Amino acid sequence: MSCSRRRFIVGIGVLAVGSTLAEKLLARTMNVNGIRYGMIHDESRCIGCTACMDACREVNQVPVGVSRLEIIRSEPIGQFPDVKYRFFRHSCQHCDDAPCVHVCPTGASFIDAASGIVDVNPDLCVGCQYCIAACPYRVRFIHPVSKTADKCDFCRKTNLRQGKQPACVLSCPTKALTFGNLDDPHSDISRLLQQKTTYRYKIALGTRPKMYRVPFKYGETSQ
Repeated sequence: MSCSRRRFIVGIGVLAVGSTLAEKLLARTMNVNGIRYGMIHDESRCIGCTACMDACREVNQVPVGVSRLEIIRSEPIGQFPDVKYRFFRHSCQHCDDAPCVHVCPTGASFIDAASGIVDVNPDLCVGCQYCIAACPYRVRFIHPVSKTADKCDFCRKTNLRQGKQPACVLSCPTKALTFGNLDDPHSDISRLLQQKTTYRYKIALGTRPKMYRVPFKYGETSQ
């Protein structure tokens, strides 16, 4: 997905870059029954192929016209022939302190106690769109068929239920995505957080997102 530099900067907002001790400690708080799933998107590995988007749509039967996951491409960085692009994953952040959950009048938006995943119960959703308005990441939408709120759920009702990794993770050809239990110090994601410099999107809002990112290593990563 191509976009102008202005749209790209406005879309990603202000980024908090750095792998501090506080950041790493925060990755293992808010324990929910011993499992709290999160994800790392390695921007230095992502090539913008959108295989993750296609897999998400197929596995979760996402209708045309809406998307649970988008990969946003920056304008070219550098001069021809040495040109690079930065790719930004736009999807639910699965916040530990999720505004969408707080504003839902029916309890349809919730944090799953068994996994820490932020999800939506379509049987309770009345389509009021309060959660869409409250989400600072702008990743929710109304499903055109069910008329209820929808978004990424880390494939909780599809692949995870079958004991598989999320569809986006399995489909990534460059292994740019790592998924696992943030509360398990021996998990791949916990070890990677200890090894890599990461940031979280709009962390200043206090939402405590469980989506981490390894920053793109060429050019600027914040404005």
